[in-house]
Amino acid sequence: MSTMKVCVLFRPLNPKELSEFGDAVSVQGINSESFIVKDEKEQEFDFTFDRVFYQGSEQADIYEFLALPIVQGALDAINGTIITYGQTGAGKTYSMEGPSIVDCESKKKGLLQRVVDGLFEAIMNSEKPSKYTIKLSMVEIYMEKVRDLFDLSKDNIQIKESKVHGIVLNGVTEVAIANSAEALQSLSSGIANRAVGETQMNMSSSRSHCLYIFTVHQDLTKDKRTKFGKLILVDLAGSEKVEKTGAEGKILEEAKTINQSLTALGKVINAMTSSTPGKPTHIPYRDSKLTRILQDALGGCSQTALLCCCSPSPSNSSESLSALRFGARAKHVKASVHVSCKEDLDNTKDATVYTYVDESRERILAKLRERMTADDVQLLENLFVLEGIFFDPNSIDEIEAAYEDVTSRTISSLHKAVEELSTGVEKMKREIVALKSSLKVSEEFYQHQLERRSLCFIL
Repeated sequence: MSTMKVCVLFRPLNPKELSEFGDAVSVQGINSESFIVKDEKEQEFDFTFDRVFYQGSEQADIYEFLALPIVQGALDAINGTIITYGQTGAGKTYSMEGPSIVDCESKKKGLLQRVVDGLFEAIMNSEKPSKYTIKLSMVEIYMEKVRDLFDLSKDNIQIKESKVHGIVLNGVTEVAIANSAEALQSLSSGIANRAVGETQMNMSSSRSHCLYIFTVHQDLTKDKRTKFGKLILVDLAGSEKVEKTGAEGKILEEAKTINQSLTALGKVINAMTSSTPGKPTHIPYRDSKLTRILQDALGGCSQTALLCCCSPSPSNSSESLSALRFGARAKHVKASVHVSCKEDLDNTKDATVYTYVDESRERILAKLRERMTADDVQLLENLFVLEGIFFDPNSIDEIEAAYEDVTSRTISSLHKAVEELSTGVEKMKREIVALKSSLKVSEEFYQHQLERRSLCFIL
């Protein structure tokens, strides 16, 4: 088990804060891991985190401490997530993107550019006999809809879950990137499509949560096995107080949705850190699209790091305290991190083990294929495509999972079909009874008319 790494960044005072309060700050006693924050009533609160970044801290310092281990893990098929969290205007997007995603001096590069450079640099320096492929996706959660930033026609992407790949965004665009320049160009085009708006606290306020998803596939040429690691960077929209942002109209509706999803995130963290041993607690991942997508990152098989961005100004002390308390709770979240690969035996040197596993796999595959016709396999492939689940008919784990899944689905469908058929039969029976009754009435009527005509003829 591993715990979430949590760091804090206090950005410099902005011109508005300097004009209102001068150089006064609410943060004192800062060292590399701890500090004291005063609230509006001058009450002091102590905090300790994995690292504190303040005056003199560089973007490179944040990357090396917070993100570099996760980048290295992604290349070893260990999923990783980096989240920036905090009040609107606290420096989240700047920490993630820097002043510009493409034209930016080296010193000011954000986490995104450094992650991209780190991935390709690590691949170039890798001594493993492997072939790496990196694909990039970008989505935003805007007004509780997941939108594809590489294809704006996909404005309501569905979230699915796979036993092998975890949380999956059904049909999201994946762009293959071969080098840093291609990656940054793709990121730039996606960022240009992101929803932003102006408030009294931020000239270019993010109106959505943005997720940058890097999927790293590693084909092990020697053992013919595939590893895959997913690295997600999450730039959350900031929490907002309407009296400070002056939000109204559409901006106000966006703010409400943003705050609701952040509240859902807080509830998930609370539920994960307040469970009692022996008494499982319900984790409300499905309360928002944000928590649903981050389900693996928060409580699954992922290395997760959180950067709490705060303003040191006394005017924002309540919002800063809220973000810091969130970070303090998140530090207690634990996850089970493991390698994501189709076979976890790639580091084993015992050939006998490989032979045994291969023979066992083939025996099980043969038995499964006896029960599965070509039509069954095709049905599975079609089904999983519709459900957004990646299906590999040559993988024993996926075939077993697919076989169980399609069996349960087929039985469920048959039950439903039988119920519908039974309902249809009952309806037909009622209609037949009604027709018979109607026919009987008609026969009696015609018989009566015939008798009257006969009587008239006799008379």
